[in-house]
Amino acid sequence: MNTALLIKLLVNGVIIGALYGVVAMSFVLIYKASKVVNFAQGEFLILGAFVCFWLVNSHALPFAAAFAGAVLFMLCFGAALQWLVLRPLVGEPVISVIMATVGLAFFFQALLKWIFGVDTSPLPPIFETATVTILGLQVESAYLLILAASAATIAFFYWFFTRSRTGLAMRATAFDQQAAQSLGISVEKMFAIAWAISAAVSAVAGITLGVVNGVSTQLAFTGIKVFPAVILGGLDSVPGGVVGGIVVGVLENLAEFVDGQYLHWGNMYEIAPFYILIAILMIKPHGFWGTEDIERV
Repeated sequence: MNTALLIKLLVNGVIIGALYGVVAMSFVLIYKASKVVNFAQGEFLILGAFVCFWLVNSHALPFAAAFAGAVLFMLCFGAALQWLVLRPLVGEPVISVIMATVGLAFFFQALLKWIFGVDTSPLPPIFETATVTILGLQVESAYLLILAASAATIAFFYWFFTRSRTGLAMRATAFDQQAAQSLGISVEKMFAIAWAISAAVSAVAGITLGVVNGVSTQLAFTGIKVFPAVILGGLDSVPGGVVGGIVVGVLENLAEFVDGQYLHWGNMYEIAPFYILIAILMIKPHGFWGTEDIERV
C-alpha cells in the first residue's frame, strides 16, 4: 500500500472538505432563513470566480483586490437577487421558490457560457512556489489558500451568529418568523442578508477553487457535490455543514485512493459523495445534526 499517497490524499481531503463545509454553510444559511434549498448555489460559485477573473485580466487588478471586489459584488448581487426575484414569492408554496432557484441556475449557466465561453480560464499564479513542505509532506500552495479562506469564513460565521446583532436577529427569524416580527425584526431584511452572505461566501469558495483548477462553468458541479455534506450535517445545522463537508472531502479522496490502487473503476472520486448521500438518507433522513420534525396526530 502506498502510505505516502494515502496520507497526501487524506490531507487534501480535509482541506477540500473544509471548503465544501463553507459552501454547505451557504446552503444552510438560506434554508434556516427561508426553508428554501437554493439550487443555484453552484452558479454563485461560477459568477464570483468569473468576476474575479475579469477584474484580474481586464482591469489588471492585483489578485487580492480582485478577490475583495468579487466578494463585494456578490454580496450586493445576492441581496439584489432576493429583493427583485425572490421577494415577490414570499408567502407562496416553498416548491415555487425552489423551482425559481432551479430556473435561475439554468439561466446563469447559459448566460455565463455566452459571456465567458466554455473553456477553462486559469487565474494567474499568485504564489512564487507551487508547493511547500509541511512536516515532510508536499502541499500545493493553492491548497493552503483554500484552508486559510475556509478557516476565515468559518470563524466569520461563528462570530456573526454568536456576537453580532444581525446574526442573532437572523437566528431568531429562522426559529420563529412571527415572533421575530413581533420583536421588530424585519423578516424580509433578514432574507436579503441571508442571500447576500450566501452569495459572498460562495464567491470565496469559487475563487479559491478557481486558483486550483481554473475558472469554468464546471465549478457549478461543486454546488451539487456539496449536497451530501449538507444532508449529512443536517439542513438547518451550520456546524453540521462544516463537519459534513470535511467528512465528504475525506471520503471522496479515500475512494479515489481505493479506486486507483485496487478497483480501477475510474469514477469513484466523482460518485462516492452520492453513494454517501443515499446511505445517509436511508439511515438518518434529517442528518446527524439536523432537527427532526415531530408531528402529533
